[in-house]
Parts: sequence; C-alpha cells; structure tokens
Amino acid sequence: MEKTSKTYQAYIEILKRELVPAMGCTEPIAIAYCAAKAREALGKLPDRITVAASGNIIKNVKSVIVPNTDGRKGIEAAAAIGVLAGDANAALEVIAHVKPEEKEKLGSYMENTEIHVDAAQSEHVLDIIVTVWSGSDTAEVHVVNEHTNIVKISKNNDVLFEKEIVDSVDTGKPDYECMTIEDIYDFAMTCDLDDIKETIDRQIAYNTAISDEGLKNNYGANIGKTLLKSYGNDVHVRARARAAAGSDARMNGCEMPVVINSGSGNQGMTVSLPVIEYAKELGSSQEELYRALLLSNLVTLHEKEGIGRLSAYCGAVSAGAGAGAGIAWLCTKDYSAVIHTIVNALAITSGIVCDGAKASCAAKISAAVDAGIMGFEMFRNGQEFYGGDGLVLKGVENTIRNISRLGRIGMKETDKEIIKMMIGQ
Repeated sequence: MEKTSKTYQAYIEILKRELVPAMGCTEPIAIAYCAAKAREALGKLPDRITVAASGNIIKNVKSVIVPNTDGRKGIEAAAAIGVLAGDANAALEVIAHVKPEEKEKLGSYMENTEIHVDAAQSEHVLDIIVTVWSGSDTAEVHVVNEHTNIVKISKNNDVLFEKEIVDSVDTGKPDYECMTIEDIYDFAMTCDLDDIKETIDRQIAYNTAISDEGLKNNYGANIGKTLLKSYGNDVHVRARARAAAGSDARMNGCEMPVVINSGSGNQGMTVSLPVIEYAKELGSSQEELYRALLLSNLVTLHEKEGIGRLSAYCGAVSAGAGAGAGIAWLCTKDYSAVIHTIVNALAITSGIVCDGAKASCAAKISAAVDAGIMGFEMFRNGQEFYGGDGLVLKGVENTIRNISRLGRIGMKETDKEIIKMMIGQ
C-alpha cells in the first residue's frame, strides 16, 4: 500500500486513536472522567453527585472493581474517586495516579456525600451525565457514544462547552469505513514500521506486564492460572492463559494500565497477548510480531465498527477472531489462512453474550481465543465452514456484515433483557 495514500494514512490514524492506555475497565473510568470534568467545572469539591447512565454503562460498571478505591465496585465509587482525586486532563488514565492520602479519604467522602444513580433516558448505547453540586452551585458534564466524547459542559446553567451529538462521534476522526480485510492485510504487510512502532511497543509492554501480574497474584476466578494448571503449557494453552490472566487482573482491581482496542481493555489484551505468545513459540522476528499485531488489531477494529462499542454481543468474540488472524499469519504468511481463520472463528463463538464487566470476562476471553486458534487449525487441516452454514456467507466481508447485523440489530432486545436481569427488574 502506498504510504501517501489516504487509506494508509487512515490506518495510521485509526491505530494511534484506538490503541491508547487506560487504567481500569473503561466504563467506570468513563464515569470517573466525566465526574472529574464536572468537579473541574464546578471549581470545588461537590457535596452531592448524580450520575445518569445508559443501560450498557450500568451493566459494565455494576460488578467490576474500580482501581484505586480499595476494592470498591460500582458507579458510586467510580464517580466519587473521579471528583475526589481524578485528573480531568488524563482521559482514560483519569485515576491512574491517585495519591495514598486521597484514597484514604474516599470512604468518609462517600459516607458524607449524597450520590444518586439514575437510568439515562436516552437511545444512545453509551451515555453518561454527571451532575455535581456544592451549595447552590452546580455543574454538569455529558459524554455520548465514546468514553471520552464530551458533548456538553455547563455551570449554573451557563454552557461552557457544547457540540452536536452525531452518529459519527468526531467529524475529524479517520475514515473507519475504508477498512476491508484485503486492505488491512495489504497495509499490515507493507506498513513502514517506524510509523507505528511506538504505538505497538506500548501495547506489547503494557499488556504483557498486566498479564504477568494476573498470573503471579490472586485476582478474581484466576482463569489464567487455572488454564495452565489444568491443561499444561502448550502454546495453545499459554495463548489463552496470557489473555485471560490480563483480564483476571484488570476486572478485579489491578492498578496497572493496558492498551485498549475498540474502547475495551479486555479486547486490547485479547488481540495482542495470544499473538505475542505465538511469536515467542515460533521464534518470530520483531518485524513479524509487529505485522501480526497490526493485522490482529485492525481486523478487530473492522469487525467492531459494524457492531458498536457496547452491545449484547461479547467483544471478546471479535478480538479472538482478530488474534486468530494474527496467529494464522505468523504460522503461514498466507492471506487465505487469515480470511478462513476469521470466518471459522466467528462461526464458532457468535453466540456469546455480554453481561457486563466482571471476573467471568476472563473465561469468555479464553473461549474466544480458543475459537480463533481452532479456526486456524481447521484451515491448516483442510477444513472450513461454508456459506450457508448458519450465519456464514461466502466471502469474509459478507460474514463480518452478518455478525455485525446480529450484534447491532438482532441482539437489541437481548441487551435490554440482560440489563433488566442484572438490575433486578
């Protein structure tokens, strides 16, 4: 692919925009960010907080531990640590640098501050409004569609910042619709690695570190450790365990950052850690690892573009197929292996639902990575799923479109029922 082409430049922009650090599950972190911005607008510590959140935000915050809160879970903890100690200029690392003395104040602050949570009356899947008060002063911050996409900031009914809410969140964002598997493969094979080295190096370093932490210490259900203990040390098992262990740590309060994909730390770890593990096993060069990670990251971003950031469709499925694509290329250097692996993997795990961020995400990641690897092993052994097999259509793009339709449209009512069950309705 020509370096000067619009498509090449779009891919570089997409990677730099998407592969960014975040500490903690991105939904509670988005609430903390919104709350930190609200306190900044208010100019002082609030004595009352209201958080209105869409169902998918509530779903993904309910059961996950918020970092730097001494093990607390939920929207109230995320909002409180955001206003008390959040860095309003740090985006998804808003609570990455909370000081010990600030953390010590959290319990008493929550006890003495009225924090109320409402369901947002909104059609947006990702929607957060944080309103704060101090005496008669009030401030409000509104985030829509993406975790840090602020559309309005106001203080005492004076609008300090406002922009239109549109389906395309940022009119200045790169053209995601230009992505195809064929172009992604071309880009990954020909990209000047100096253009993305810093971005990919950060993903490798951050995600490997939190995976090491998950395997070393006790987090959640310890899925990563369980895989290695139960199934041995084969690369197929290690690839699953590595990704699961990162999720074990992240979903259960580990205060280390990860590099995300599609707005999700779990997806960021799923697309990268299995590929890194296979590269070690194969003795792949650093260049080969970079190109495989370009492939896995962009395949996942392409799959998720049609589904959306949050849905009833488990994001690990898309990321597992992306990881399978990267692994297939490392093992074969063959485009045909890549596209068949993606189709096979999506056919295997297309029914996993998202019931929020929590410890069991690690087990779903293991299943998704297993499907990615199985998809490749099927191809390597001359096996495949054909058009007409369930949701599979002839052609990788047609199959991706079907899966996108399932996640975005077909599972809308499923999503509503999951949210109702999770909040006890």
